[in-house]
Amino acid sequence: MRGTIALRSQRLVLAAPRARGFPRPVLRITPSRISSSNSSVCLLCRYNHTSTTPSILRQLPLQQRRTASGASRDDSTPITPDVTNHYTIFPSTLPKGPPPQSPFEIDTSSLRREFLRLQNGVHPDKVPQGPEKQRAEALSSRINDAYRTLVDPLSRAQYLLAEFHGIDVLAEDGGNSKAAMDSETLMEIMDVQEAVEELTNAPTAEAESEIARLRKENAERIEDSVRKLGEAFDNADMETAQMETVRLRFWYSLRDGLREWEPGHAEIRIIH
Repeated sequence: MRGTIALRSQRLVLAAPRARGFPRPVLRITPSRISSSNSSVCLLCRYNHTSTTPSILRQLPLQQRRTASGASRDDSTPITPDVTNHYTIFPSTLPKGPPPQSPFEIDTSSLRREFLRLQNGVHPDKVPQGPEKQRAEALSSRINDAYRTLVDPLSRAQYLLAEFHGIDVLAEDGGNSKAAMDSETLMEIMDVQEAVEELTNAPTAEAESEIARLRKENAERIEDSVRKLGEAFDNADMETAQMETVRLRFWYSLRDGLREWEPGHAEIRIIH
């Protein structure tokens, strides 16, 4: 039976170099959480919005919409975006809502075009100071947050689990007892760390070539994990979706650690 290690939101630091013949490196674990990006900063112009409240969002300003063909509608015909959830904000790209009603995979090019159209219609710079500007800031921030979340497979999966299934993989217990890491995945991470340790005294060119190989391998892991996530959500298999989301978080962390690697370094930090 495959062993598992229960996860919490934590920082895993794979141990520093070891002499050959000694035991494998030990995982040092300290509590931590991944800090989310600042969703209050406008992606259209980096405009720094104030915090939002539900009362403000219920009074969101109107914005202009263009027809699907690209032709302009009458500018005097406003609509209010539906902020029920992230999916309802982008009806052109995501008309059927979240999986399994629609595929987990999203046309990110279409999503970005719709995002830019929405932001162009509600941008706070177009509204004079006062309550209307506050409402514009609230809506712009809400659209930013939805776009940031949906455009990335990991944050999208985390959102779907939490918003529609009550599973928070970022919680201290990982959502529930099913949020466990299989030992095979953990061993893969440790194998990468060992490979990095062996490059400590290697010539720079050789070390950089090996790191490039490790990065490529991990990119393939991420691609495979995202594919499995899509299949799980499309089939309403939440247990598999939860497990694969936990696994993908590790692959993302490993990717970041390999990106930050510098010649002579023998430690990869994994924030989970």
